[in-house]
Amino acid sequence: MRKEAVTFTAKQIADLGKDNIPAELLSGQGLVYSSPATLAYNSPGAEGFGVKRAGLSVPESVMLIVAPGCCGRNTSIVSSMPQYKDRFFYLMMDETDLVTGRHLNRIPDAVSEVVSFLEGQGKPPRVVMICITCVDALLGTDMERVCSACERKIEGTEIRVRPCYMYALTREGRRPPMVHVRQTLYSLLAPMEKDPRSVNIIGNFAPLAEGELQKYLLKAGVKSIRQISTCGTYDEFLKMASANFNIVTNPEVRAAADDMNRNLGIPYIELTRVYSARQVALQYQAFAKAVGITIDLDEDMAAAEKAVEDLKKKHPDLTFNIGECINADPFELALSLLRYGFKVDEIYATLAPEKFKYAAKIAELSPDTKIFCNMEPTMLYYDVSSSRAQISLGKDAAYYCPDIPNVAWNEDVQPFGFQGIIELMARIEKAAGEVRS
Repeated sequence: MRKEAVTFTAKQIADLGKDNIPAELLSGQGLVYSSPATLAYNSPGAEGFGVKRAGLSVPESVMLIVAPGCCGRNTSIVSSMPQYKDRFFYLMMDETDLVTGRHLNRIPDAVSEVVSFLEGQGKPPRVVMICITCVDALLGTDMERVCSACERKIEGTEIRVRPCYMYALTREGRRPPMVHVRQTLYSLLAPMEKDPRSVNIIGNFAPLAEGELQKYLLKAGVKSIRQISTCGTYDEFLKMASANFNIVTNPEVRAAADDMNRNLGIPYIELTRVYSARQVALQYQAFAKAVGITIDLDEDMAAAEKAVEDLKKKHPDLTFNIGECINADPFELALSLLRYGFKVDEIYATLAPEKFKYAAKIAELSPDTKIFCNMEPTMLYYDVSSSRAQISLGKDAAYYCPDIPNVAWNEDVQPFGFQGIIELMARIEKAAGEVRS
């Protein structure tokens, strides 16, 4: 039997329809292959903003990781970063804990010990995040109750204790880990008098790169633009509750935005990161209409279109392979590049049903574009020799395509809007200079 990675063309996907996406392209439909390309995607503690880093986004917070050794070990990569020194603590679980759940009785004492230690160091925390793993998911642990017990244990302080779920088992559920952790973070905010000139940008755990969005807001009279990543203190973070409205830049924060609308009276508007200059403009126009402001897009849109045109003139026949460890939706990015006149040979990404609309449009422009799932076990047999790409986009794509230039495009600081398009074109142009003729 021939061993090869399972793949489908965009046309095959489009012909099957949204309700018949092959199981091999969906995560949660079978065995998961943790290839080197997917480690950052699968392992919440490996790198990037997984659950552990995300849980420490709030200033002056620390984390108690309650886990067996195998689950806690990968945190060493994160804890080696200077900004996380002395912010991770561990309560190790043994085999008896796994069977009986007796570790739950020790968590309040562990939290009290962490608080006492940090107070002795002159660094009392404002928040303790308790990170638990699939073990407690299987045990059915009521973490809200555990956190309440922890707060009673440290009664007399104003320290808040909140749960942080590192549950890979719930990745396909209604509240996946990265959705839940965002809800947890913003649940710390309490109602506050509204500042009509204050706006929050929520969605990512690192700041948006400085670009036209901030410029438009300032020209519209906004005085304070807050992001969780730019708050230097816990008290500054709490001022996010005074925002007149939220700008949602990542769909995974939608549930948290709904909570903030309901509990804090902060409405929200969604602005999705896309790499089509036309779609960026349409979003900004809708945004301006919704909030009752006037913004001039012409100069910024022209700059983005010129960046694309300049790259197209210099390298008209560029062909790309695109991964999902990237600051982009790989399917939307592929569609945008195709519409710009470039080619896309392969995409390595999970094709969730909500992404089908992009796959269908890709099929119209490039029916032979191949779609692989990073986590499909047959990726063990992936063979790059048949690929026609000259440049790979995304950190994971560099693993699959080691012999061509790569644009990782997955830094913490988040590209957005017209400025994101301009910067991406510049990175691609630089990589194109390394393409072998």
